[in-house]
Amino acid sequence: MIFQDSWIFAGERGFVRGSLEICGERFDKVEFSGDVPQEVCTKAGREVCGSSEELLLLPGLIDIHTHGNSGYDFSDGDLDGLRCMGRYLAANGITSFLPTSMTLPYEKLDAAFRTAAQYKETREENGARVPGIHMEGPFFSEKKKGAQNALYLRLPDAEAVEDLNRPCGGMIRIVDVAPELTGTEGFIKEIAGNKAQNCRVSIAHTAASYEETRAAFSAGASHVTHLFNAMPGIHHREPGVIGAAVETEDVTVELICDGHHVHPSIIRMAFKLFPGRICMISDALRCCGMPDGSYELGGQQVTLKDNVARLSDGTIAGAASNLFDDLRNVIRFGIPVHEAVMAATIVPARVIGCDRETGSIEEGKLADLIVCDKDLNLRQVYIGGKRIK
Repeated sequence: MIFQDSWIFAGERGFVRGSLEICGERFDKVEFSGDVPQEVCTKAGREVCGSSEELLLLPGLIDIHTHGNSGYDFSDGDLDGLRCMGRYLAANGITSFLPTSMTLPYEKLDAAFRTAAQYKETREENGARVPGIHMEGPFFSEKKKGAQNALYLRLPDAEAVEDLNRPCGGMIRIVDVAPELTGTEGFIKEIAGNKAQNCRVSIAHTAASYEETRAAFSAGASHVTHLFNAMPGIHHREPGVIGAAVETEDVTVELICDGHHVHPSIIRMAFKLFPGRICMISDALRCCGMPDGSYELGGQQVTLKDNVARLSDGTIAGAASNLFDDLRNVIRFGIPVHEAVMAATIVPARVIGCDRETGSIEEGKLADLIVCDKDLNLRQVYIGGKRIK
C-alpha cells in the first residue's frame, strides 16, 4: 500500500510533503519531497491544506489513561466489554490504549488485569492494541480522592502490585500513588527500581506538598496523573505537585483536554510549562460514546449531562470524550499542531516503553496510522497495516 504526495506527520517538523509505503504490518518506506517542512495545520475546522483532495497522515493515537466507553468499563473484568471498548477506540483513531482501573478491592483488580492479558493475546484486527495497564488506585489520599471510592483506599503496597502484575504477565505500565502516604518512598523505590518490570510510578490523587513531591521524584517517580485534577493548585508560596513537576525535567505529565476538566487557558499554560512532556489523555468513562443518563463508576453513580460526567455531589468524574476529539480540542484552543499530535502519540509511547514499535511514522515501525482530511476529520484508520475504518 502506498500513499503518494501526502502530508506526513514528521514530529517536531510538523507535516512534511512526501510518500509512504506500507509492507505487511510495518512502514516500509517513508520519503519526503524536500528538506523544508511545512506546518499545514493551524486549527481544527479551518482549512489546513490547499486542496480538498489532500490527506494528512498521522501516527495512530495512544491513550494511556482511559477507563471505558460504549457502556463498558475496564474494571468490569468483562472480555467482551473490553473488546467493544477496543473497537470503539480504534474506529476513532486511537490505535493503542492502556485500560485504566479504579480504586477497587484487589480481587476485582485481579480479574480486570487478567482480562487485559486475554485481550492482548486474542486481540481482534479491528480492535486497538493494549500494550499494558494503568493502575489508578487504590494508593490515594482521602482528601483528594475525587471520583475514587473511599471505601477501598489503601496504603502503598508493592507486594500487592507484584501479586496483581504476575498473573497478567507483567502488563502494569503505570501505577499511581499519593506521595504523602506512609510508606510511599519505599514503595516507589521498589517499583521504579525494578527496571525489568518496566513500570512507571505516577503521582496522583494527592494533597502532597512541594517537598513531599520532590522526595517522591528523587525516589524514582517519573509521571503525574491528570495534571491539575485531584491535586492542589499552584500557589505562590506553596507550589505543590505542579511546581515540583515543572522543575523535574524527566517527569512527564498527563492532561485531560475535554475542555471541562481543565480550562483552555490552563491547557495553553501547561504546554508552555512542560514542553515535550505532556501526554494528552481522555480519562474516559463507560459513558463515553453514550447518551445522557446515569452510569456506574467504581461502585458509585455518575450522571452524564451535556458531555460532563458528575457524581451526585457535583464532583466532575472522568470524561465523556475520546482522545481524537481531545486532539481537535487542543488545536482549537491554540496549541501548535505538531505539539498536540506529539502529545497524543510519541510522548505517551515513550512513557510506556513502546516507542520503538509505535508512536511515530518511521520505517520499520508498526503501521498504526490515521488518515485525516484538510479539516482534521478522521477518514481512515490502519492498525498493523490493515484498514479497519
